Amino acid sequence: MPLRLPDRLPAIELLKQENIFVMDASRAHAQDIRPLRIVILNLMPLKITTETDLVRLLSNTPLQLDINFMKLKSHTPKNTPIEHMLMFYRDFESMRNEKFDGMIITGAPVEQLDYEQVSYWDEISQIFAWARTHVTSTLYICWAAQAGLYYHYGVPKYPLAKKMFGIFPQRTTLPRLPIFRGFDDVFMMPHSRHTELHREDILANPALTLIAESPESGVSMVMARNGREFFITGHLEYAPDTLDKEYRRDKGVRDDVELPVNYYHNDDPSEPPVVSWRAHANLLYNNWVNYYVYQETPYDISKIE
Repeated sequence: MPLRLPDRLPAIELLKQENIFVMDASRAHAQDIRPLRIVILNLMPLKITTETDLVRLLSNTPLQLDINFMKLKSHTPKNTPIEHMLMFYRDFESMRNEKFDGMIITGAPVEQLDYEQVSYWDEISQIFAWARTHVTSTLYICWAAQAGLYYHYGVPKYPLAKKMFGIFPQRTTLPRLPIFRGFDDVFMMPHSRHTELHREDILANPALTLIAESPESGVSMVMARNGREFFITGHLEYAPDTLDKEYRRDKGVRDDVELPVNYYHNDDPSEPPVVSWRAHANLLYNNWVNYYVYQETPYDISKIE
């Protein structure tokens, strides 16, 4: 089944060019199916890019998904046209009384600030608490993963001596979990961050399960509440050229920019990136939707609690 997306969302035409089947809301209304309701809180600066990255992955499920986009009232994005935000996004306050089968909360470019210094910390704390009773399963990505673990479980973050930047091999600690169905023993994950979690803090909390990590990039995936919460410190959703654009944007502007690890062919930025994470990204999102959303959510969505 295709995704059910808002009419005229830019991602629709972009993904059709990749031969990915998506469906706008007008056509979806003709199908007598209860779609899974997914809400995406998009905190990334380039919102259209992030929308497209996530929709690309979600489009591979055989289930029909009704995608909704949430925004913060306490923060106005500078890199996305206001017309786009008004057309496709709604404030959390207007969605507070709704329930969703799944939720994705993205990263944000605020990781070097203390959590309480982030201008929208109060509002996003409300959303973290709300998700516990209004969403069946939530994926927290990158900064949101660190922030969610801090808010819900008191897990601190730590500054890195240098940016974790590149594609790093990961190993699962519980390979038989449904989230890893079909995974190889080692899988690659993009990372782009200045802070990290310490595995000792995760292991010390009995409510948390460390499910994937790397000797190079550290903690990469944590599970809580039997899969109602996943915290992913990297970016499996990244497009092939995302790290390339970031590298070229910052090179010569910042003094801490290094070549992304395990990314360019022959470590040569004049060569194209080697995409080594796409298959596992698709598997992870498919497994999440199937095993932790579809098979766990009640048919009567009002019964989510």
